Amino acid sequence: MKNISLLGSTGSIGRNVLEVVRQFPGRFRIVGLAAGTNGRLLREQIEAFNPEKVSIGEAKLAGELIQSLPPGWSEKIMTGTEGNIGVATLPEADTVVSAIVGAAGLTPTMAAIEAGKNIALANKETLVMAGQLVMSAVKRHKVTLLPIDSEHSAIAQALEAGKKADVSKLILTASGGPFRNMAERDLWTVTPEQALAHPNWEMGKKISIDSATLMNKGLEVIEARWLFDIDVEDIEVLVHPQSIVHSMVEYVDGSVVAQLGVPDMRIPIAYALSYPERLRMNMPRLNLAQAQDLSFSRPDFEKFPALKLAYQVCKRGGSLPAVLNAANEVAVEAFLTGIIRFPEIALVVAETVSRLPREQAASLTAILDADLAARMQAASIIDSLRMQTQQRLGKDVHSPELPPGHTTLTN
Repeated sequence: MKNISLLGSTGSIGRNVLEVVRQFPGRFRIVGLAAGTNGRLLREQIEAFNPEKVSIGEAKLAGELIQSLPPGWSEKIMTGTEGNIGVATLPEADTVVSAIVGAAGLTPTMAAIEAGKNIALANKETLVMAGQLVMSAVKRHKVTLLPIDSEHSAIAQALEAGKKADVSKLILTASGGPFRNMAERDLWTVTPEQALAHPNWEMGKKISIDSATLMNKGLEVIEARWLFDIDVEDIEVLVHPQSIVHSMVEYVDGSVVAQLGVPDMRIPIAYALSYPERLRMNMPRLNLAQAQDLSFSRPDFEKFPALKLAYQVCKRGGSLPAVLNAANEVAVEAFLTGIIRFPEIALVVAETVSRLPREQAASLTAILDADLAARMQAASIIDSLRMQTQQRLGKDVHSPELPPGHTTLTN
């Protein structure tokens, strides 16, 4: 029996983790749950899995949760970052599934590693922000870190086919998102609802927007650089709209090993939880005879500049990946709330990266300081964009006459 603490239990990944656990009640036990603000769903999960400890985002939500549960639960419920850390470091837990969205996942994941827990990682921001620190901690504490992202899981599986020394390059596949075939000029008029409509995967809001901008693939490039200890120049991205080939590894002899499957997150989740074994999953199988043609193409770096920026930031290193990630989180939220337009997400991130210095990422404190500075800088840039939009009164703010990507910003 493997005891699991699940961080981000009410999100898309968290719900899928619990579906896998339900299929194999004799293999897995949920001992800890941590959620954000969805108290209703968390209460249902508590009733279904009876964990030892629970965390929810705010004290008010914790009070409401306690009132909805039988007597005796008040001592088991924690809140905020400390609550996430408490769930991540439960003595009963063997494995911690890190599925909190964004930078908030870094601190509890590091705490879990330092407590000697094995990690099933769905929070890519952990390695984007602090890849060197995290992987050093993994080695120092002799724990296992396995990826849940479908692309990184695919690479991990393909790497089983050969030696690390024989790897030529990693190939991450990308669906291309909902705007793959849209003209660059038309991206200025897209709505959050359009951007959230991913063609192949059901995901949370933030990762759906990241997939639409291809920033998600950029973050995955940085994650892969640390996870598999490979130079960023040896990581390639190919657009694969069908999402059947989840990623590939090319070896020095020219062989390319790929992992294929239906686009369902339960497959990489089950692999991470059961490794080195495989579970007999009760779900649809890939039928290649009925599959569409499988196509691949290179991404358009001009149309989707976020991906190009992620490569550049990864090469420069230091604190800049944390800056990139933080600015992107702020910009995505601004787009979702209607403050900026879709192409301005990448513009805000690029401007933030250009304004902040590259610092050494020698400690968790330094990385979190860079994260905070980037959020403040990104917010300032967004305010400038909003003022410029207001100055265009009398003109359609979504006018295609606006020069895409060439807005001049002032401090």
